[in-house]
This record gives sequence, structure tokens and C-alpha cells, in this order.
Amino acid sequence: MAKIQIVAIAVSLLFLFYIVRLIIKGKLREEYSIVWIVCTIVLILFSFWRNGLEVLANTLGVYEAPNLVFTGAIFAILIYLLHLSIVVSKLHSQNKQLAQEIALLKNEFVKKSI
Repeated sequence: MAKIQIVAIAVSLLFLFYIVRLIIKGKLREEYSIVWIVCTIVLILFSFWRNGLEVLANTLGVYEAPNLVFTGAIFAILIYLLHLSIVVSKLHSQNKQLAQEIALLKNEFVKKSI
């Protein structure tokens, strides 16, 4: 086993441990941690199986393996950005509704105190 392979495995396992630690401490929600865990498992898989990227690239008909990495990363980023946009839109709608309800409650409180 090459030194870089050992380093890659060790760093990937440490990163996976760090993600689990963040989840346990409540600093990272489970729904967002799934992406990080899957990416880390893929890194660990390709750290053990050195020719795996070449085999996968040949299977999918990609001429160069690094192109597959960049294409997969761009696709994953776009999907994750879409998910975050949906979450932000939902939170914006809920925030607007809460602000309107607070304004109505303030209005009722002012009327009752007069």
C-alpha cells in the first residue's frame, strides 16, 4: 500500500469521525450530514480501490477519469444548491408568516391596553 493511500484513508476516516462528532453535538443536522457522509465513504472506497475511478470511468464511457470526478462534483453541488434553495424559500415563507402574526398580536395588544 502506498503512503498516499494510507494518508488518504486516514484523513477520510478522521473526517468521517469529525462529521459524526458534529452530529452528536447537535451542530450538524442529520439531513445535511448525509451528503458529507456519502462523499466521505466514496473517498474511502476509492482510497482502498486505487483503480476504481478508472474502471468506473471506462464503464460510463468517460475518456479521462478526472473528468468524471469534476462532472460528478459539479452535479452534486448543483443538486445540493437546489436543496438549499428549497429550504431557504420555505424558511422565508415561514418567517414572513410569523412576522405577520406578530404584527397582528401587537395590534390586538395595543387595542386592549388603550
